[in-house]
Amino acid sequence: MPEKEAKARIKINKLLEEAGWRFFDGENGKANVLLENNVKITEKKLDELGEDFEHTVNGFVDFLLLDDKGFPFVVLEAKSENKNPLFGKEQARRYAEAQGCRFVILSKRSFYVN
Repeated sequence: MPEKEAKARIKINKLLEEAGWRFFDGENGKANVLLENNVKITEKKLDELGEDFEHTVNGFVDFLLLDDKGFPFVVLEAKSENKNPLFGKEQARRYAEAQGCRFVILSKRSFYVN
């Protein structure tokens, strides 16, 4: 993982923890954040994204936040500053649909990196 991406993830992790999200089971409850969760995307949906999308039917949600019953709730996708934000939005939306999530948070990594 490139250094800039690693620093961004550390900052996002800290912000999520400060907001009460948990990466590990503990005294405050079960973990409710999954990292790099694998998502299957149908070939039809992949084709709708265009030629610039990663050429795979599998993708990985950067952060998948779970509700209090352990079901997928929010997809948080962090994109580097050199990626088109509309591309990231569509990718995150597809992940959310595949996971049955109601919400998407899209972040530009440069926002979190000093």
